[in-house]
Amino acid sequence: MVTRLIDIAKGKEVFDGLSQEEWESLRKKSQEEVIKNVPRQFLGRYRDTEAKNRVRYQVRNVVTRQYPNMPEQAKLAVVEKLTNEISGFGPLEKILDNPEITEIIVERYDKIVIEQDGFLKETDIQFDSEDHLRLVIERIISPMGRRLDYASPIVDGRLPDGSRICAVAPPVSPNGTQLVVRKFKPNFSMKNLISFGAISEEIAEALKVCVRARFSIIVSGGTGSGKSSFLNAISEYIDPSLSIITIENPIELQLKHPRVRQWEARPPNIEGRGEIDMMSLLIAALRSRPDIIIVGEVRGKEAFVLMQALNTGHNGSMTTLHANNTQEAMQRLVSMVAASNQLAPEQVPDYVSTGIDIIVHLSRMPDGSRKVVEIAEVVGEKDGKVITNKLIEYRIEGYDENGKIVGNWYSTGNKFLREERLKAMNIAFPGWGGY
Repeated sequence: MVTRLIDIAKGKEVFDGLSQEEWESLRKKSQEEVIKNVPRQFLGRYRDTEAKNRVRYQVRNVVTRQYPNMPEQAKLAVVEKLTNEISGFGPLEKILDNPEITEIIVERYDKIVIEQDGFLKETDIQFDSEDHLRLVIERIISPMGRRLDYASPIVDGRLPDGSRICAVAPPVSPNGTQLVVRKFKPNFSMKNLISFGAISEEIAEALKVCVRARFSIIVSGGTGSGKSSFLNAISEYIDPSLSIITIENPIELQLKHPRVRQWEARPPNIEGRGEIDMMSLLIAALRSRPDIIIVGEVRGKEAFVLMQALNTGHNGSMTTLHANNTQEAMQRLVSMVAASNQLAPEQVPDYVSTGIDIIVHLSRMPDGSRKVVEIAEVVGEKDGKVITNKLIEYRIEGYDENGKIVGNWYSTGNKFLREERLKAMNIAFPGWGGY
């Protein structure tokens, strides 16, 4: 028999005598063997030599058992091809390694879209089949103790390199399994954000003073607006003598601070047990002597516990939330606190307004860039609403020859009411800048 390796992605033979269907069956059996016999900690280390050797050993056993008469040269080639496939993320490998790609969206097994330079782009990359896509997702989530099936059709989590994934399967996605990988981004400092044009140097200096004065800050914005990156950047201004607890789901923040305890919420395991939610972690944090609590993103009832922290001495705490502007950010926070049913509805707006000082709103712009577009302070409550005082806004003034936005930050002319607090603390305030 003459052995010849051919590109299996095009549906041809792997070698003479082994069809595409036989290849897929062999791949499935090999993965089942790997997941069964390789310790879980190695399943999450796909680029590790020892992990790859363990996978190769199990794959060889399967190939030998299934095809005992296969020529040795052919066997070596098939084992190596399967090992590379099972040790990685299949067709996604080459785009996962590309630093210019920030997000990968598998809309169908045969339709993969990437985000690059802030825009979505079609690719010619495909999985062999729906089953192939499910196999890759299975080995991604296996080390997390998760499963994706009819009873559990949504899975989200964190890859070993910090990238985030969310997989959705039927019946939620009736046209087939879908996967989104939001690649881990390196830490951005405030200097980086200034150089990217996300914020001006004057506004950054003003925020530095607010952080040093331990004003509580909310960073709001839409999906992909850079909230976590911005929160990470402003955290560099926190006094290094303070103790911080970060609470996330999943972990994204990488604070450069000498006293950080990172906590991560955990979903239920395959048996439906072991869940640790954000509220439980916040309650535990209140008993663990942090000076500052940073919540990666507040989404629901845990907002009440966060407001408890902000109203009981944990000044300077921070979080992010989804909203379209600074005023809506407060409305959403009020709704989340009210959903906890811990306060009478009429008490919630005042409770929220006393805990938050500054709101920084970010937006993803039409040219794909991310910018600070609003800054406001919370000044109180009136008629059941949290009142904000807008201080800075960004205005688009046009586009350059490359299609990039041209604009500037402008002062609203409103007085920064907390400047009096800064003076009482003997802290000089440089002003917000803006035109």
